[in-house]
Order: sequence, then C-alpha cells, then structure tokens
Amino acid sequence: MNIWLIIGIALGLSMDAFAVAVATGLTLPKLTNRHIFRLAFHFGLFQCLMPIIGWYTGRTVSGHIQRYDHWIVFSLLAFIGGKMLWEAVHRHPSERKTTDPTRGLSLITLSVATSLDALAVGLSLALLQVSIWLPSIIIGIIAGTLTAIGIIFGSRLGDRFGHWAEIIGGIVLIGIGTHTLISHLAT
Repeated sequence: MNIWLIIGIALGLSMDAFAVAVATGLTLPKLTNRHIFRLAFHFGLFQCLMPIIGWYTGRTVSGHIQRYDHWIVFSLLAFIGGKMLWEAVHRHPSERKTTDPTRGLSLITLSVATSLDALAVGLSLALLQVSIWLPSIIIGIIAGTLTAIGIIFGSRLGDRFGHWAEIIGGIVLIGIGTHTLISHLAT
C-alpha cells in the first residue's frame, strides 16, 4: 500500500480525534501539559489498536468475500465519511462540561468513540490483504499528534475549527473509498 494513501487514511481517521480534542480544549479552564499528554496518548493508542482488531477480524472472513471486497471497502469508508459529514453539519453546539474529559471514564469513552472508525478501516485493510502494522503505527502517531494540536487550538481558537476539521476528514475518507473502488474496477 502506498505510504501517501496510508497517511491520507490516517489524516481522515484523525479528524474525529482532532475535532473532539478541539472541543475538549474549549471545556478546560486552564490547559496543562498533562491534559495534552493524556488525551494525545490515549487517542493515539486507541487509533493504533482499533485497526489491528479490525484487521484480525477481517482476516477471518476475507477469503469468503474477495470478489466484492472493494465494494465493502468503499461502502465502509463512504459510510464513515458520510456519517462524519452529517454529524458535522447537524450536530447541536455542545454544552460546556464541568468535569475534566482527559481523565477517567470520560477519557476512555472518548478514546473508544473517536477510534471506532479505525476498526472499520482495519477490516478494510484486511480485505485488501494489506499488512496492518505500518498503517496502525502511522495512524496512531498522526492521531496522537493531531490530538495534541487540536486540544491546544481548542484552548486558543474556539470551536469553529473543529467543525471544519470533521468535514474535511469525512471528505478525505469518502475520497479514499472512491479511489479504492475505482482502482479495483479499472483492473
């Protein structure tokens, strides 16, 4: 798999984490290095692990669905990207929270919620018979980095930027799914 395609997937997947990090930065009265580290580490870790879980799941069923796997990849990525776009456009402004979302159950819940899309990408990579290790590491690093950037931006810039990041992430995932479908149909 092309390294630029992996980076594109990682950037697309990281937009949810980035948007949540921006929103998290808005809720914290005073941002500290601990907040940044906790959120970036957990989001990066979960974004790295979820594709591996999806990949192992996909390896068990890939032999049965090879003839139409490119349609599944396209459908999964288009669905995830479309869902991100729909949520970005239709989501109501969130209320400010009084708890620290970078700790405890809130942190775990946000980590899982922002990485579920990566599970589907791991399944898609298994269907394409791509090794999962390099993509997972790249996804985790990019997600962790963008999370750190997002929480800092959120604490300084406001919530409008997170909204646009989610829209861009949805468009990137739909574009990657479309590219995969077209390249398989062309061969």
